[in-house]
Amino acid sequence: MERPEGDARVSATGLFRRKPIDTIEAPEEGGLRRTLGLWQLTAIGIGGIIGAGIFSLAGAVAHETAGPAVVLSFLVAGVASAAAAFSYAEFAGLIPRAGSAYTYGYAVLGEIVGWFIGWDLLLEYTAIVAVVAIGISGYFNDLLGFLDISLPSWMLGAPGTEPEGVAAGTYKVNLFAVLLCLLIAYVLNRGMRSAARFETSLVYLKVGVVVLVIAVGAFHIDAGNFTPFAPFGIAGVFTGAATVFFAVFGYDAMSTAAEESRESQKHMPRAIIYSLAISMVLYVLACLVLTGMVDYRDIDPNAAFSAAFESVGLSALGAVIAAGAILGILTVLFTFLMGATRVGYSMSRDGLLPAWLGKTSAARQVPARITWILGAAAAVIAGLLPIGEAAELTNIGILLAFVVVCTAVIVLRYRRPDLPRSFRCPWMPVVPIVGVVFSIWLITFLKPETWLRFAIWFVLGMIVYFAYSRRHSLLNRASEP
Repeated sequence: MERPEGDARVSATGLFRRKPIDTIEAPEEGGLRRTLGLWQLTAIGIGGIIGAGIFSLAGAVAHETAGPAVVLSFLVAGVASAAAAFSYAEFAGLIPRAGSAYTYGYAVLGEIVGWFIGWDLLLEYTAIVAVVAIGISGYFNDLLGFLDISLPSWMLGAPGTEPEGVAAGTYKVNLFAVLLCLLIAYVLNRGMRSAARFETSLVYLKVGVVVLVIAVGAFHIDAGNFTPFAPFGIAGVFTGAATVFFAVFGYDAMSTAAEESRESQKHMPRAIIYSLAISMVLYVLACLVLTGMVDYRDIDPNAAFSAAFESVGLSALGAVIAAGAILGILTVLFTFLMGATRVGYSMSRDGLLPAWLGKTSAARQVPARITWILGAAAAVIAGLLPIGEAAELTNIGILLAFVVVCTAVIVLRYRRPDLPRSFRCPWMPVVPIVGVVFSIWLITFLKPETWLRFAIWFVLGMIVYFAYSRRHSLLNRASEP
């Protein structure tokens, strides 16, 4: 007879014991406070999706890889990301708990799968925060130079990142990036209600800047710039899609806030779909404007939109866009640091990490300890590593999370068709299979250095799991006589 899903008994090894879905919604004292509504969740998702992708990556891909067909690159990446988004949406409506892919993997595929996804996401999300902080720091340093403001050289960058003409060893730390990471940790620890207001305000500003770009730039489009449309061929379109794919997720980190959402089973699936849909519309329109304003060969890959408006005599607007980009990209820091802390909180609550890490503050009901720890970790990475080395810590864990979530949604649909689902992934199992295939395909594009760092983190995770987590797991304790 098939064992019921809610049974907490484990196999001989216990590696694939599953969190019982039937009891996963049980309220717990000292948990997170439900304060987020639909549009706050959507804003957090947009905040994680729209960032450097639209302000710099779109220009770089158009210039170097796809030409005007960069718009197709974003559409291909968006379709692939949507396949994963539908899977996330089904789980978000079914399991309204913090942790996202970690929780879903734990509940469907077993503890060892959940552990490694959670372990990977801790590193990936924290590294993304560091990478974005370094990027914003670069914009900030350029802005200071424009204002003719000089700061001590030791605080301008990580060791070894000195530009040509600056003596090696001059830079000691990227202090502004460090302070940004700590600022976001502080904002998150003020409580989710006030933190969400901060995030939502910046998202409105960012979307306003993008809409301004589209509205004004549309009057400066030269149709001749769209020819040739795909100068690098279909291969360039798909290579561009692989590159920009990392600019069209963010809803995965937002979904970690399910436990802080009001009416989570109703709002979270909608917020995932809305945030991706709104972001994709803005991406497509902005790409059409950019490649219509400037010949793709003349696009500035570092500051595409600012340079484009300067080229048509609107330098002042270009400066406004640059300033708005700096503030808008802050929302990416918020979304991914929040995601990292909620994954860590869930893992500690399940006994896979020490319980004191996930303890929530009595006044604000946020996991303050894990927030400061991960904020400090991001600050160290941002302060001491070049952006290229920090970026190599990202991507693979998130792609593996997509594979796990898309696989798990298929498994659970056939294992437990009776469970009440407020949202159902369409065209099952084709859509999640597309998500799995595309994610695995993208993994093959990753550099050997990324695989090496992942292997090191994986081995460290195995040590931690077998030395501590397996024995302290709440499911393990529940199975003991």
